[in-house]
Amino acid sequence: MADSKTILSGAEEKMDMAIMYLEDALAHIRAGKADVRLLDGIRVDSYGSMVPINNVAAVTTPDARSIAIKPWDKSMFRVIEKAIIDSELGIMPENNGEIIRIGIPPLTEERRKQLAKQCKGEGETAKVSVRNARRDAIDALKKAVKDGMPEDEQKNSEAKLQKSHDKYIKQIDDMLAAKDKEIMTV
Repeated sequence: MADSKTILSGAEEKMDMAIMYLEDALAHIRAGKADVRLLDGIRVDSYGSMVPINNVAAVTTPDARSIAIKPWDKSMFRVIEKAIIDSELGIMPENNGEIIRIGIPPLTEERRKQLAKQCKGEGETAKVSVRNARRDAIDALKKAVKDGMPEDEQKNSEAKLQKSHDKYIKQIDDMLAAKDKEIMTV
């Protein structure tokens, strides 16, 4: 028989995973500011294996509007440049032979609205995950009652679960509000 603590901690773990997913998803949405995490999804061919850019170069943000990439091996300039051009980033890199610079252009109003909509979609996905974790835990608690758990323990656990759910939903809303503000700030 599963006890309520195990069920609740499993649900909390799933809700934490939803928050971590959302943090990662929001970090990869370009909001007009330079962030080295924008390059996380871009892979380059290094000695026969596909690796992230930060494995073959030093990636920094010298200011809020640009990312600087300094490859450790001079032969990687072309490969990194091509990978950035072929990516979904949509920005043309500048190569001066020493450093590859990526200038982050200011966003248009239309693009800002598009990004805000994309953030809301990611937030909704995270909220659905939190709700699913709550539903699965409630189902497990109901099953545990059939296996001999006292009903008052089930009710108390459901109340704790609801509080936990509300806390995570509020956290998601706060993250979305912060990202929305960041996107809409000109």
